[in-house]
Amino acid sequence: MTWACAISTRRRITATASPSIASALRGKPRDSFVLSTKVGRLLSPDPSAPSEQHGFTGTMPFVQRPDYSGPGARKSLEFSLHRLGMARVDIAYVHDCDHHAYGADGPLRFREAMEGALPELARMKAEGAISAIGLGVNHWETCRDALRHADIDLFLLAGRYTLLDQSSLDELLPECVRRGTGIVIGGPYNSGILALGAKPGATYDYKPATPAILARVAAIEAVCARHGVPLKAAALQFPLAHPAVVAVIPGARVPTEVDDNAALVKHRIPAAFWAELKSTKLLRTDAPTPG
Repeated sequence: MTWACAISTRRRITATASPSIASALRGKPRDSFVLSTKVGRLLSPDPSAPSEQHGFTGTMPFVQRPDYSGPGARKSLEFSLHRLGMARVDIAYVHDCDHHAYGADGPLRFREAMEGALPELARMKAEGAISAIGLGVNHWETCRDALRHADIDLFLLAGRYTLLDQSSLDELLPECVRRGTGIVIGGPYNSGILALGAKPGATYDYKPATPAILARVAAIEAVCARHGVPLKAAALQFPLAHPAVVAVIPGARVPTEVDDNAALVKHRIPAAFWAELKSTKLLRTDAPTPG
């Protein structure tokens, strides 16, 4: 797993759990950072484990096995703490318990998570082992359905509230505001195209971008050029304007990318830029915008 610092409206740094980031954080005051990890898959050491599993490349030498049961969630979190050398994490997300990851088995995994992992995480929260429980998925409908089963502190929602996709705006985000459930937006670049622009080979939602998506991004880039706004800055700042969104995770492989993202989120964007996106129907007119 790579690590990523989150751009947060609460001015705190959130790091996904991995051995590299954990070693860097050891020795720092524990309350100076927020550490999150995920449950839903158990890892068994195996030197012959494939380097690509469940859509992730360059994975560590562990075979990943889905387990959304209560005991599985507790074991997963305990194993993570051992690998990290930490006594606690702040946020535990139930990861990928839907059809995006499991296809036809998605409803089964979702039910396992609702009946097993989430209640167990609630018990661990009561015990003080974690501070918040969440769900990390790629579809806003899964978040909506989960709220019918449990009280959830946070959703890590990838790609569904971006410059290109505001599908969660009508139903999920207002409900999260009403309930006080925070949203962490993952994938604000929609897996690449909002970082690289409408170039050959650009990806959208982990697949080659369609001609329609390429054309839409090219139109957004033209507006960016007229207002002197980097596309990446607009992509990072847009989700943070919604009151349900508490942080955005752009992803980073090296420290310089963390620095770049931190600078982009502070880049001044004129109100006329957002107004033109809306007037040209490149952005929904009811979407909150920065400033």
